[in-house]
This record gives sequence, C-alpha cells and structure tokens, in this order.
Amino acid sequence: MTGTHLSPLENRLLADWQHDFPLEARPFARVAEQYGVSEETVMAAFEGLQQRGVVGRIGAVYRTGTAGASTLAAMQVPREHLDAVAARVGAFDEVNHNYERAHPMNLWFVVTAPDTERLDAVVEAIEAETGLSVLCFPMEEAYHLDLGFALPER
Repeated sequence: MTGTHLSPLENRLLADWQHDFPLEARPFARVAEQYGVSEETVMAAFEGLQQRGVVGRIGAVYRTGTAGASTLAAMQVPREHLDAVAARVGAFDEVNHNYERAHPMNLWFVVTAPDTERLDAVVEAIEAETGLSVLCFPMEEAYHLDLGFALPER
C-alpha cells in the first residue's frame, strides 16, 4: 500500500472491518451506521479501494472442509509473464489470493469452490487460459491464519 493515499474513512474501513463483517441483508448499511455516513458512501469507498487494488475482495473465509472444496495450488511461471499470469489467475472469483514465492514453483494461490467439480473446472480453465500446468496440493494439516493486519492511523 506504499504510495496509496487513503481518506480517513477508507483507513477506518480497512482497519475496522477485517474481522466480524456484518452477516446480514445490508451489511454496508450497518457499517455506515458506525461512522455516521450513508450506505452509498461506504459502498463507494469499498468499491474505490477495490478498483485501486487496495482490497482484492470482500467475502467470507471459512474453515477448509466445512463447506465446498478448496486447494492450495502452484504454478511455474516464466518470470517475464508472472505479473500477467498472476492477474489472470486472480481474476477468477474462486481464487482468494495469489502470491509470488522465491521457488521454481513461483506463483501460489488458493482456489475455493462449491464442490470438487467446480474446483476442477476452475483449475482446468486456469491451465487453458495460461497454457501452464497447475499443481494442486492436498491439505495434510489445517492451520488457521489470521488474515488481519494492523494499519497505522492516518
């Protein structure tokens, strides 16, 4: 986020709503109540954060195996194509995030889907669109990672 200007509202939205996002029909209205602004203002702020690449997605993270299917996946991507392939992989709704690793398998990502058929279809689509193989790794042991980050006050 270096070099990204955040408004005071954007900074609060990022800091305060990494956990416990309201699970209700109009969650953005509930968030807006906390700051005394309109639901539309909150939605526009989150949309702007997404358009600028500050926020990748807003959605649930659930324990593997409790619903649907998921896999950790990796690809060996030629260095000169890494950014383009990462953007294409990240464009799939089923891909939570992707990241570069200093390893021959240099692009890693998590795929989640409602069932194994959809998971397999997404992996096959990624392979077809990139022309590269995807290795899927079965989970041997579950770990919970807190995906929240402390943000400095601005």
